[in-house]
Amino acid sequence: MARTTIQDVARAAGVSPSSVSNLLNGRTERMVPATRERIERAIEELGYRPNRAARQLRSGHTQTIGLVVPSVGNPFWGAFAREVEVAAQAKGCNVLLCNSEREPDRERRYVEELWEDGIRGIILCTSLPSLEHVAGSIKDGLRLVTFDRPAQPDDPSSVVSISIDNGIGGRLATSHLIELGHERIAFVSASIRSVNRSARYRGYCEAIEQAGMSVASMPSWTGVTAAEFGDVEAADVGRAAAHALFDGSGPAPTAAVAINDITALGFARGLRDMGLKVGEDVSVIGFDDIILADLYDPPLTTVRQPIADMARLAVGEAIERAAAEDEQAGRSVLLRPEVVVRESTQPPRNEGPKQRANVTAREAIGK
Repeated sequence: MARTTIQDVARAAGVSPSSVSNLLNGRTERMVPATRERIERAIEELGYRPNRAARQLRSGHTQTIGLVVPSVGNPFWGAFAREVEVAAQAKGCNVLLCNSEREPDRERRYVEELWEDGIRGIILCTSLPSLEHVAGSIKDGLRLVTFDRPAQPDDPSSVVSISIDNGIGGRLATSHLIELGHERIAFVSASIRSVNRSARYRGYCEAIEQAGMSVASMPSWTGVTAAEFGDVEAADVGRAAAHALFDGSGPAPTAAVAINDITALGFARGLRDMGLKVGEDVSVIGFDDIILADLYDPPLTTVRQPIADMARLAVGEAIERAAAEDEQAGRSVLLRPEVVVRESTQPPRNEGPKQRANVTAREAIGK
């Protein structure tokens, strides 16, 4: 026999699942008596038993938080999920993990399902410009911590945002290549229409312009439509970019800034396809400092995010705010990234690579 769910109770009572959750969690101050009676009657008639998380929440002891990441197919998110679990277990708390693939509807569904299951604190790893798709759950009382997304002007006042300064990260990566002497620096990414990727590209542009060079003259590539983010396909994105930039139809870059490490490693693979040596012929810098970065040959220069510190901050905020009776004002925490220099970035050769690029930065970003 199938277990009765909170959705079954909501249908029987003619209310929303969030209303049932509010009653189960003791948030009934705004609930009219008739609604409360219908929900209680439906619970009794259906024999519904609230799950352990809901009972713990009613007693004021939060032992589970939710974690929604884009995809553990990107090792960065797998590493972050592990750090979240370590930090949560240190506080006697469990973690439920969901993969959203950066789709707003999936993010919304996961947030609603976690909330309906009695989980009051959720860490949402999203780079979407708006949180409108989860605003209903926040209004109902969800304590939301966003990760990898700085606070935005239209965010609900209770949201906590924890991120690195991606603009500084993009600027540091590009400045490192400029300091080595590179003057043709590609920017390689899937769609940049997300908060963090836009900031990294903006940092790239700032570094180029501060060095007295033109962004429009730089060879670059985005390669996919604006609706695609390429988390799972990031390596393929990088590899395709290398083949496009070195097809002989335009000035080829001597270096590339990749949107993340997986894209950088795919780009490096593409260079090898064409007989080019990473570091010697073309310098490549990634972003995130995943474990594979130091294991690659040559080891990958990258921008490091302090994920252990960020995970501890996110977990602490999620647990403390979920346990609080009253809604607290949100806050934004912005940490500084750092460049980790390895062998994939070196001064350019005088002659430069022979292959040539076919897409300018202006054309690529305009896609």
